[in-house]
Amino acid sequence: MSQNGSPDRPEPLQYAVAGGDEPTTAEALEKYTGTVAWDYLKPHFESGVLLYVDGSLDLAEVGAVIAADATVKVEAWLKAGDLLKPGTLHAEHWESSGESFAALVVSPFVLMQPANSDG
Repeated sequence: MSQNGSPDRPEPLQYAVAGGDEPTTAEALEKYTGTVAWDYLKPHFESGVLLYVDGSLDLAEVGAVIAADATVKVEAWLKAGDLLKPGTLHAEHWESSGESFAALVVSPFVLMQPANSDG
């Protein structure tokens, strides 16, 4: 039954204006950024999707570059060692350090950086 009580008139549907409310890449990345302990990151390390971002880089910028699939820039960071896949020795250190990290999910990856990084 419609709002006016008439069974033959359907209620109007409420829609938002299409295209005007899409989040920007920066807004979307911010939504998936936070400070976490190693316990949160460990399963991502174990599944091979964790990437360490050097403190000299801005975590949000790295996330935006990965989201944009800018492979040349990502490859340059990998070659320079500014972006790397952590190894077992890293994981063992972080397991015992009690350190906290800034983390950013850029599916399928999880980026991490020391939380106190000045980036």
